[in-house]
Amino acid sequence: MLFNQENVETMNVKNEILSGLTVALALVPEAVAFALVAGVKPLVGLYGAFLVGLITSIFGGRPGMISGATGGLAVVMVALVAQHGVEYLFAAVVVMGIIQILVGVLKLGKFIRIIPHPVMLGFVNGLAIVIFLAQLNQFKVVSSDGTLHWMTGSELWIMVGLVLLTMMITYFLPKLTKTIPASLFAIIVVSVLANTFGLDTRTVGDIARVGGGLPKFHMPNLPMDLETFKVIFPYAFIFAAVGLIESLMTLTLIDEITDTRGRSNKECMGQGLANIVTGFFGGMGGCAMIGQSMININSGGRRRLSGISASLFLLGFILFGANLIEKIPLAALVGVMFMVVIATFEWSSFRIMRNISKADAFVIVLVSVVTVFEDLAIAVAVGVIVSSLVFAWEKGKRIDVNAYIEEDGTKVYGIRGALFFGSSRNFVEAFDIKNDPENIVIDFMYARVFDHSGIESINTLTEKYKSLGKKLHLKHLSRECYDFIRDAKEIIEVNIIEDPRYHVALNKLG
Repeated sequence: MLFNQENVETMNVKNEILSGLTVALALVPEAVAFALVAGVKPLVGLYGAFLVGLITSIFGGRPGMISGATGGLAVVMVALVAQHGVEYLFAAVVVMGIIQILVGVLKLGKFIRIIPHPVMLGFVNGLAIVIFLAQLNQFKVVSSDGTLHWMTGSELWIMVGLVLLTMMITYFLPKLTKTIPASLFAIIVVSVLANTFGLDTRTVGDIARVGGGLPKFHMPNLPMDLETFKVIFPYAFIFAAVGLIESLMTLTLIDEITDTRGRSNKECMGQGLANIVTGFFGGMGGCAMIGQSMININSGGRRRLSGISASLFLLGFILFGANLIEKIPLAALVGVMFMVVIATFEWSSFRIMRNISKADAFVIVLVSVVTVFEDLAIAVAVGVIVSSLVFAWEKGKRIDVNAYIEEDGTKVYGIRGALFFGSSRNFVEAFDIKNDPENIVIDFMYARVFDHSGIESINTLTEKYKSLGKKLHLKHLSRECYDFIRDAKEIIEVNIIEDPRYHVALNKLG
């Protein structure tokens, strides 16, 4: 029995290491491509992928999840790099990591679950569009006067042809075999073709040198003063928000696939630690990668060993395979990124637009647009706020007020639903104050008062009835509501046994 258990354990370790190798092969082209998107040297992206992947695999909260340089972060990093330089990026990544650790310590990771599905769809679609637009810069070249212009002639046709060839191989190869990552095989084929026939096309080596040794400790070379902090903190906050949103969304997805439960707050702290170290060792920072994580899970990698193996294999490529990486045509990387765009975009959103509410469809489009023109963190925040307001509005319209007359002539209003800022106006307008009899009862047996607006709507009614000399009685309110209703002793019927107990969101109680 013991022998069989050892064999099973050995087989699992073998699967984890092989899965890590597969992931590492897929990480190389994307790390280089995302580094170019961010406007930094390929080695900065590779160092980031290695360090973030290694540290999160050891200390993160989701075994089997792969982290590294991502497009979501790259597209918001490019502005900082373009305006202030790469040293400011390293400092911002360090601050980003500190923020992420604080989120984990304060146990705020659980709030990823409140993001509505339409917001997530818009987030993914916007990310895909941004990555696509970033690739278009590779179709531009520098003219003699130093300005950028679009490629023309044979240079353009060679570029387009190699991009299409890369995309075709990436699309069709998995239908034949899955023994080798399709993106890696496409890059190898296109690179061999371009170098064998001496095609006139730009390569990674034309932009920057990839080769390097082990990452070295490096203090960001910039003034350590308040002005510097004012520059980097807004970017660091956005980096932290985007990184955690992508990471926790990926964590949730893997939880569903593997029927296990990751630890979101621990993952926040693991991501934070990884980015702090990466910033001090010349990496661009990163977060969880949906594509590589899916490759790992589908290849059998479910433990921390697969992520650790992927990072160590990637380091081996950096140390010993740099010359080969520099010969990769940029067209091949663009083709890979175009396929990432196609796989990332939720094409089903076009179909479901016809079957969902107009409000949800609006949120999907809004988040996508804000993502393209601002950044992912702001887009998600806007989407959550708009979704919350829509929910409040819809919930408010559903408050029911049913009236009937008792034998003694008293008119009773039975309330059903939530009384809060979204429903307070409809609540007040449901009463026929002028034509009501002398005695009126409002029964809150099947209702709840949630906030100050709800309390004020009740006060509005009491004042209107009082001005007409009519007697108003309120039943089945929470004891907490009594303290905030004017003239409560005269108008409320207290029943200790039947009255509910719940809390009202008021600043006075905060």
